[in-house]
Amino acid sequence: MSQLKKLKKIRIHREGTNILMIAFLSLLLLNVLVSCLVGNVYVTTVLLAGSIVLYGGMLNFFRCPIRIFNGPTEGTVVAPADGRVVVLEEVDECEYFHDRRLMISIFMGITNVHANWYPVDGRVKSVFHQKGNFMKAWLPKASTENERASIVIETADGQEILVRQVAGAVARRIVTYAAQGEDCYIDEHLGFIKFGSRVDVYLPLGTEACVEMGQPTTGNQTVIARLK
Repeated sequence: MSQLKKLKKIRIHREGTNILMIAFLSLLLLNVLVSCLVGNVYVTTVLLAGSIVLYGGMLNFFRCPIRIFNGPTEGTVVAPADGRVVVLEEVDECEYFHDRRLMISIFMGITNVHANWYPVDGRVKSVFHQKGNFMKAWLPKASTENERASIVIETADGQEILVRQVAGAVARRIVTYAAQGEDCYIDEHLGFIKFGSRVDVYLPLGTEACVEMGQPTTGNQTVIARLK
């Protein structure tokens, strides 16, 4: 399989470009209007400080670090997202595989990078979206009842991996770049989830887990499992 890397050479994720531009103009207009109409130094100073903090938080949320995985990729499963491991157990996957799988779930907090990476090299076999609820993403039922997008990847040796982007109570916007039939690689962006949520990975039984419950992960850097 020819490995053509399609790296995102940007520091602010493209999903945040319009939002950041609109937010900047809105905050600028608000500060100018308050300064002209109120004219109170204390009020304008507090508003300006609050605007800077708010905009700084938005910049932090949409940051997009350029990451390259330096280890061997064959049989390697890397973390698809920044966050912490909230599920590490065998479960019944009833929407695609209809069998037992090792499930590793990573919860992304509001301060984490929210870009998602492909966890394995392979070919995208299927992409499907399911509407649902927006309960808190760390709850067990979130994986089957929340709004979600599922991507099935077939590795070079024929093993199938399911990656599921799950919306949460705050996150109402899942963006998926994966397209059925295309080759995908570690180092590429799979998608983006706006304002916090989780990513689940379903692996074949017998896969060696390389993380523990509660362990922090770095997307495209932390090895979470080894395929057998």
